[in-house]
Amino acid sequence: MKRESSNQTIRYVSLVVLMVQNAAQTLVMRYVRVRPGDMFVSTTAVVMSESVKLLTCLLIIFYEGGFSIVHWWRHLSENIFQQPLDCLKISVPAVVYMLQNNLLYVAASNLDAATYQVTYQLKILTTALLSVVMLRKELSRVQWLSLLLLFVGVALVQVNSEEGKRASPTGLEQSPVVGLVAVIVACLMSGFAGVYFEKLLKNTPQSVFVRNVQLGFIGAVFGLVTVAVKDGAKVKDQGFFFGYDFAVWSVILLMSVGGLVVAVVVKYADNILKGFATSGSIVLACIASVYFFDFRLSVEFCLGTVLVILSVFMYGKYVPVPKKAVVHA
Repeated sequence: MKRESSNQTIRYVSLVVLMVQNAAQTLVMRYVRVRPGDMFVSTTAVVMSESVKLLTCLLIIFYEGGFSIVHWWRHLSENIFQQPLDCLKISVPAVVYMLQNNLLYVAASNLDAATYQVTYQLKILTTALLSVVMLRKELSRVQWLSLLLLFVGVALVQVNSEEGKRASPTGLEQSPVVGLVAVIVACLMSGFAGVYFEKLLKNTPQSVFVRNVQLGFIGAVFGLVTVAVKDGAKVKDQGFFFGYDFAVWSVILLMSVGGLVVAVVVKYADNILKGFATSGSIVLACIASVYFFDFRLSVEFCLGTVLVILSVFMYGKYVPVPKKAVVHA
């Protein structure tokens, strides 16, 4: 009874944390990209997010091993260092996730926080379609309908975006079209990496934390390559941590722990409750955008947001019931 009560507490606490984390990540990311002052290099922030995720998972594995360095090192050796082919497989989603995170900064620089938060739910559509193709998953008719509603809702939200380019408080030019393209490509990457990662988790013995160690390390390495190629001259001139402050470190922490919070939610909660957290984060982001970013709600935006929230609930609730195997006498 106590264990069930404890699991119930973890379930709802993790959902609240996920809801706040999703909304806060969107809002703080938007803030650090449009505020006046020294602008940090976003590619370096992606590297630091991957590094924090790596260190966090290493500490969790150390904790699970009873704080034994010998057990910790043996566990890493058996599951990572002695599995070079496996590391090659995990490098695919690692690089995709790293590129996706870079695109999210582009989106946050060009879209209002509320528009970004709602539009990014297209990852549900891309993940669903790729799950059908890559994992042979079945979707119910209601789930297919929910995906249609999601697409219509996101399309309505885009009507709310002001036509053409506009300037941010920093004076930097913004383009809703560039932001939208960045989000769509990021959603495609998120769907592919998520489905690929799920397939690896189901077919291999490594834990989700070992997998995140691999994702973090490989993502950080390829992230450094991206820094050198895209912003090498700027980093050499200004320094790797130029423009970093509490707000930037907050974004880095929020991005790095997001995947771990989702892992906890998946373990202790169902899709309906996860949908509630997603919907709550959308509402929080919209309300906060009105107060902090002078965001103006329109009829199209409100209707589109309602359709997106409805589609999230429908997709999580009406999951096909697994077919029972027929036993022949």
